[in-house]
Formats: sequence, C-alpha cells, structure tokens
Amino acid sequence: MKRIVVTGYGIKAPGIEDRQRFKDVLDQGLCTLEVVSGIGPNETDLVCGIIHNEYKRINGRNYKYYPRIARMAIAAADEAVKMSGIELKEGLRVSVIMGTSVGGLSEIEQYAVYSNNGQYDKFPLIGAGAGNPHSLSSSVAYHIGANGLVFTLSTGCTAGLDSIMMAKVLLESGQADVCIVGGSDAPISTGCIYSFAKLGALSKDLDIHTAGSPFSMDKEGFVLSEGAAVLVLERETDALERDTAIYGSIDNIYSNNDGQSIFASDLTGETMSKALKMTVGDYLPTYINSQALGLQANDTVEYIAYTNNFEDHSIPITSIKGQIGHAFGASGVMQTIASLISIEYDFIPPTVKTTGYGFGDLPILQETKYCDVNQVVVTSHGYGGNNTCMLLSKYLQ
Repeated sequence: MKRIVVTGYGIKAPGIEDRQRFKDVLDQGLCTLEVVSGIGPNETDLVCGIIHNEYKRINGRNYKYYPRIARMAIAAADEAVKMSGIELKEGLRVSVIMGTSVGGLSEIEQYAVYSNNGQYDKFPLIGAGAGNPHSLSSSVAYHIGANGLVFTLSTGCTAGLDSIMMAKVLLESGQADVCIVGGSDAPISTGCIYSFAKLGALSKDLDIHTAGSPFSMDKEGFVLSEGAAVLVLERETDALERDTAIYGSIDNIYSNNDGQSIFASDLTGETMSKALKMTVGDYLPTYINSQALGLQANDTVEYIAYTNNFEDHSIPITSIKGQIGHAFGASGVMQTIASLISIEYDFIPPTVKTTGYGFGDLPILQETKYCDVNQVVVTSHGYGGNNTCMLLSKYLQ
C-alpha cells in the first residue's frame, strides 16, 4: 500500500494565525478563549473561541461576500499550500475535500431576517452561496486553482478526519495526485448556541481558565469555537520525487457509526472502542490526542474506548480543547496539526483545566511532556453518531 504523507498544513484558530503561534500555545499550555458579552440565552455572556480576522482579502483577491467558513478555510489552505511548496501545474490532479458540521449557518441566520419579513428587495444576491455547504470546498478549489475531484463532507464533528480518510482512498487508488483536505466551522451563531444550551451542553462558567474542562466529572459543558485547519496530502513517492519536507504519515484511519437516533449516541462506548481498535491494531502510540471537550457523556466514551484498548493505562492521553475550544468539523484536523507539531518538536501538549475528577485511573497529561513522539492517535466522535480515529506517525524513510 502506498504511504500517504503530509507535506503542508495551515491553521486558523482563536488567537492563532500560524503554526509557530500554535506551537507556542500548545507547548506553554495557553488558553486563547474569551468571554463574549450577550450572545447566550437571554443575552447572557459565554466563553467562546473567536477568530477576529475576517479574511476578506487573501493574496489580493476579494472574498468579502464569501461565507465565513469559506474565508477561514481559504486562508488556512493558502498557508498549507505555501508550506508544501507544491506547484499546482497543468496535469496534476488536485482534489479538495473539506468537512463542516454547521456550514454557513451564521449567514443563513442573518439573511433569514429579510426572508421572514418578506423583504425580498433587501435579501442579498449572495444568499445562495451561503446556503450551499459545498461553497466551502468549491471556494478553496477556486483559490488554489484546483479542478479535480471536489467534495464537501458534513458528518458532524468527525467531518475533518473523514475528509482525510476519503483523501487517503483517492490517493491510494490513484484517482488524485494531491489532496487538499481539512475542516472549517463557525458555530458561534444564535441557532447553534440556543440548540446546545437547550441540551445543557455549553459551559456556563465565565472564567476562561476553567470553562470547558476535559475529563472532569465535577464540571459540565464545552466551549464553542471557530476554526479552520487544512492539510496537503500526497503519496510518499511523489513527495520524495519533488524533494519536499514530509511532516508525518497517515498510517491508518477508521470510521463507524453508533446506528442510533439522531437524539442519542452509544454511551456504552462499544462502537468508539471498535473504531479505536481498528485504527491502532497492535501498535502502541506515544500518546492519544483525545477529542474530550468537557461533556461528561462524551468524555466518558473516550475513557471507555481507552480502557478497552489499553488496559494497562500505559499510554498518556491529552486534549487540547481546554486551550482552543471545540470547533466542530474542524476539530479533528486541528488535533491532527497539533499532533504533527508535537511529532516535529518532540513534546506532548498538556490537558489544561482538567480536574481529573471521575477519571482517576486515566493517565491524563496535565503538564507539557518533552520526549520523543513517534506515533499519535487522534480520536473524534460526536452528534450524528460517527466515530473516527486516525493513527499518525513520524516520517521515517
């Protein structure tokens, strides 16, 4: 089987504009979240992860009227392609696959004011673009000049990792030469906030240093965050032929679904345990980069999957959600980039904010650990029932 490798990546996250800043945030255990006034139910305040850059102009092009998720993704893709040094020349089959959970919901809500009031004359001409989730991937394809296979996946929080899985299939089967993959979401909108507040899923804590505490049964609720993350994936042979830097290899990736109602998930953790088992096999990774985000049910599933696969509790586990919040469909690729950085610079980022209460036998890393990092497992699951795990390795020729 052809090895699939990462030759570039880009990230746009709260307080993070490039990979150097992301490295510093991870290494130092920094929190980039903030209190946003009046956006919660009954105009309450919420801790959120906000990206303040609007990305209206990128490389001289005007993207003012593009959906927010598309603008963030274009900026991240631009960074990833530049890092890879790849020339998107004629004949090179470049595929774009992007994942999102809520799509252009924020714009749809804005434009609904006009449609609900029958104000046809004020409804924007660009409304169709915002309402089409595929605008995300087609926007990235336009910006980088790709006209190969272009897909948008909307599988909830696993959408970013699922895009990597699909790209791996296309590259291994020879249907694409380069895949630009990732995820982008901007869930800080009234509908999204109200929906998850109704479920009791959002953190009500207004201290950024404690809100959204992974692996903490004495806390409850996660922090909504915006974000976009993009990878450049190629076959190893092609990357070597053009003599470019390789930052890691995608060894394995596996996905399944809980097969339950849209209002439920498999709280036994059995389907997530299988996804992790099928991903890891007999390997012993350096650590687990967990999706744990501060929801007791969600984090308990992570605990069960870990325990079912690593009974001796010898593999450290960590979550970066306490630092940057949870960006839905972009989160898995954000975790992937965090893992690539830890592989390159030999450290494991800490799980900030965790109390560990209720997870006492789980080897949660609470301080940065400097060590050789050779393999990382990235886990992701969420609303809709998908469970996706990936095994990422340091590249050794």
